Amino acid sequence: MEREPMRIREGYLVKKGSMFNTWKPMWVVLLEDGIEFYKRKADNSPKGMIPLKGSSIHSPCQDFGKRMFVFKLSVAKQQEHFFQAAYLEERDAWVRDIKKAIHCIDGGQRFARKSTRKSIRLPETINLSALYLSMKDPEKGIKELKLEKDKRVFNHCFTGTCVIDWLLSSSSVRNRREGLLLASSLLSEGYLQPAGDTSKAAAEGLSDSPFLDLSDAYYYFPDSGFFCEGFSSDDDVVLKEEFRGTIVKQGCLLKQGHRRKNWKVRKFVLRDDPAYLHYYDPAGGEEPLGAIHLRGCVVTAVEDMPDTKKRDEDNILFEIITANEIHYYLQAASATERTEWIKAIQAVARTGK
Repeated sequence: MEREPMRIREGYLVKKGSMFNTWKPMWVVLLEDGIEFYKRKADNSPKGMIPLKGSSIHSPCQDFGKRMFVFKLSVAKQQEHFFQAAYLEERDAWVRDIKKAIHCIDGGQRFARKSTRKSIRLPETINLSALYLSMKDPEKGIKELKLEKDKRVFNHCFTGTCVIDWLLSSSSVRNRREGLLLASSLLSEGYLQPAGDTSKAAAEGLSDSPFLDLSDAYYYFPDSGFFCEGFSSDDDVVLKEEFRGTIVKQGCLLKQGHRRKNWKVRKFVLRDDPAYLHYYDPAGGEEPLGAIHLRGCVVTAVEDMPDTKKRDEDNILFEIITANEIHYYLQAASATERTEWIKAIQAVARTGK
């Protein structure tokens, strides 16, 4: 029986239409031999499929100067497909895996992140997939933390030492050396991802071991809400209040109206339960003026937008496209603030209820 292609990576991206200059959110699935894209994550059949054989990928892509973090896939039939990621690290991760998939097809090889079982001699009885699910167990698994290092905040991650400690406490390994080998295998197979310069350098072969049993080496689960940000200003300190969830981020942004297309300052409050971005009159008032439902949304930076009134401020814009394809345009005070909002909203969209 023919083997089904392996799913290498999946997630929401913004895709340019093939005929018109329209950009819509799509659930994109990278397979060993092609890219499928769906209108929604829950759909059973894709809207289209792009074969990877004979294709090439271009990043960074400057074809659309007003859109950031775009990459282009050129296929054998002289067709071009454009995708936009939410931020730099996400774009680079997609590009890296697509390049490797194309290389494997050209060389007649199967896609594999690394041949871990042969190099580490991992026993065939160990089920990495089952182990990964145990590690992610909300009650008994590895606790995801908010860690700070080098003036950056790493959200939804954990240290290398925590991983080895958990493997020992769960009786998955007998000692720290075995734990290091097993954790290296999980890393190489993509069940763990490096976060920060220390762990990334080791994963790229700049250390004796691809995985580090260190308290300053950070890692995260690939399908978690991980994001990294610089230290926020005092106005953006994470607060904990009861409104059916935790306030992840808050601050003032410019929001474009849907009808008159005019821009007004609104106070925004991002909560993780439920996954909503509420906005208020900055002059006061406890009741929100409205809310943007974030579950399944796509958020991206944009440099400019059509049909908008000219403003004196720099166009530090970002766009939220909800699951039912409503577009919201917001403007931050700085590029750093925009990046912080994008990453925070994306994390809530993935993990919020």
